[in-house]
Amino acid sequence: MSPSTELTVGELARRAGVPVSTLHFYEAKGLISSRRTAGNQRRFRRDTLRRIAFIRIGQRVGIPLNTIAEVLGQLPEGRVPNRADWAQVSESWRAKLDVRIEQLLQLRDDFADCVGCGCLSLDRCALANKDDQLAAHGAGPRRLIEARTRQSADSLPSGESADCDPCGVIPTGTDGC
Repeated sequence: MSPSTELTVGELARRAGVPVSTLHFYEAKGLISSRRTAGNQRRFRRDTLRRIAFIRIGQRVGIPLNTIAEVLGQLPEGRVPNRADWAQVSESWRAKLDVRIEQLLQLRDDFADCVGCGCLSLDRCALANKDDQLAAHGAGPRRLIEARTRQSADSLPSGESADCDPCGVIPTGTDGC
């Protein structure tokens, strides 16, 4: 590859809008790669800009770096990824993003009310969760956990059902309702 088609670490940082330290971190994590010159200077292919943009977008929507690394590992070596490559990669995240969106919507809608542990609404908890009745269902944000469990049960194939107690809470443990 000729020097004019490669970027120095400083050029790449400027073009990508990230600090040089971020590029070093990404390289250490295997998200991007460089070659070394005879003077031991890093040189990056121009398509590294696309990889960095993809990493930053993934991080912005909450995708862990190890998952981003797995997906980037699917991209072809030795050629610039094309539209079909990126479409395949982004499709692999679709289900994870759908779940995350659903969780965020649920959090947004339920955040103002007691989430079952009492930590977010102590002033209203006596009304929403009198005598901490949800504590009998287990630790953590019970309303969020149980709503998610109900959603999962609703998606069971027809003919299958989940056992539940009289209050409509689906058990999450092995000890029943």
